[in-house]
Amino acid sequence: MFPTASRIGRFDLTRMQQSPLYDAIMRLPMVAWACFVAMFSVIDLEHYVANADPVVPNTLYAINIAMRLSGIAFLILIATSVLLRGRPAGKARGIEPRISALVGTFLITAIVLFPRRELSPVAGIVSTLLILSGNALAVYVLMQLGRSFSVMAEARRLVSSGVYRMVRHPLYLAEELAVIGMVMQFLSFWTALLLAVQIAFQLRRMRNEEVILGEIFPEYVAYKARTARLIPGIY
Repeated sequence: MFPTASRIGRFDLTRMQQSPLYDAIMRLPMVAWACFVAMFSVIDLEHYVANADPVVPNTLYAINIAMRLSGIAFLILIATSVLLRGRPAGKARGIEPRISALVGTFLITAIVLFPRRELSPVAGIVSTLLILSGNALAVYVLMQLGRSFSVMAEARRLVSSGVYRMVRHPLYLAEELAVIGMVMQFLSFWTALLLAVQIAFQLRRMRNEEVILGEIFPEYVAYKARTARLIPGIY
């Protein structure tokens, strides 16, 4: 029996997706996005320094500088990790894991379309510290992940040391800390709804990643049984 055109097409598509060139091309959008946002973050930092309010306490000024620097470092690490990462040993199948990954990653950027709130000094400090803590933790986690980082649900290497000994998805925890700090600055019914939808997609991403990691790494089942998903002793 001769292969049908649809089978040939699926075979060619599968072979193309497994090629080094395809893998390299698929890295470019994320690298470009991270570099683009990092560039504007540097411009924002320069503007903040050049137009510093003299009445802002030195401690708060230093925290704001650290927050911006941690965000830039996070974006640079993302670009570097994507460029240097190894090829995946396995990928989640179907379109849903890809949609969940993209929505979970980029949906929250729509928050800048809403009006910014005027926060009290205490709320402003809490918001800034949440963003700083989230960014700093994300930088630490990315350094541990190294070449295993991916936006999509893919398996490259099972990382179970460092902070991964305590939680299975520390990068998501770090990102949500920063996101909550950002949402505080734009808080409304609609931005709270946006946050809820984003968290729902992030939870779906975690599930998709756990499925593919369990398929590729037999030891993941034992690791999953002894390690919290996000918060030790709670969840």
